[in-house]
Amino acid sequence: MPYRRLPKTDAARLKALKTLLDNNDIYTVRNRFVDWKTLNRVQPAYDKLFTACQQYRIRLQAQSRCVSKIEKLQHNATMYVSHFLRVLFMSFERGEIKKQNLALYGFSTGEMVLPNLKTAEGLIEWGQKTINGEKARIKKGGRPIYNPTIGMVSTHFDIFKEAFEQLKSLQERTRKAQESIQNLRPEVDDVLLDLWNQIEKHYENEPPEIRFSECRKFGVVYYYRRHEEHLY
Repeated sequence: MPYRRLPKTDAARLKALKTLLDNNDIYTVRNRFVDWKTLNRVQPAYDKLFTACQQYRIRLQAQSRCVSKIEKLQHNATMYVSHFLRVLFMSFERGEIKKQNLALYGFSTGEMVLPNLKTAEGLIEWGQKTINGEKARIKKGGRPIYNPTIGMVSTHFDIFKEAFEQLKSLQERTRKAQESIQNLRPEVDDVLLDLWNQIEKHYENEPPEIRFSECRKFGVVYYYRRHEEHLY
C-alpha cells in the first residue's frame, strides 16, 4: 500500500503545487471540494518559492563563475608575493638590507621563512604586510627591490583582493537566497498538508485504485516502500 509523504526537495514542492494549479477541475463551483481559503494560499506560495529558487540559482551561478576566475588571480598574486619575499630574504642575507627592517614586513628579527600564502586569507594578510613594509622601507630612504617591483606585486595583489571581496559578497548573497528558501519551506509544506488532507478526505470512500489515481491528479505524492508491489 503506497503512503503519502510531503516533498523533500524544492523542485518536488513546486511540482506538487503546479499540478494542482494546472488542474482546472479544482476551480469549478459544482465540483470544488477544496475551500477557497486554502486555494488562495496556493498561488502565492508557489510564486514565492519559485522566485526564491530562481534567485538562488542565479546567485549560485554567479558565485561559481567568480570562483573559477579567482583561482588564476590567486595563483598569480601568490607567485608575485612569494617571489618578492624570497628576493627580500636574500637581500637581508647578503646584508643589502638591514635585518631590523624585517619588522616593517611583519616578521620578527631573524625570522625569514615564507608565511602561509596557500589560503586566500593568508595571502591577503601577508600580501598587504609585504606591500606596506616595502613602501615604508622606501619612504625611509631604502633602495627598492626591482625583481619583481613592489608595483607589480601590488597590481596582482589588488586584482586578486578585489575579486576575492566580490566573491565574498556573492557568497553572502547566495547564503541569504538559500536562507530565504529555508524560511519559505514550512509555509509551503503547511499549504500542501492542508491541500492534501482535503483532497484525500474527498476521495476517502473510493476504492484504492480510484482514490490514489484521483489524488495524484491533484498533486498528492505517494511512495512505495522498498520491494512493495505497485498496485495502484
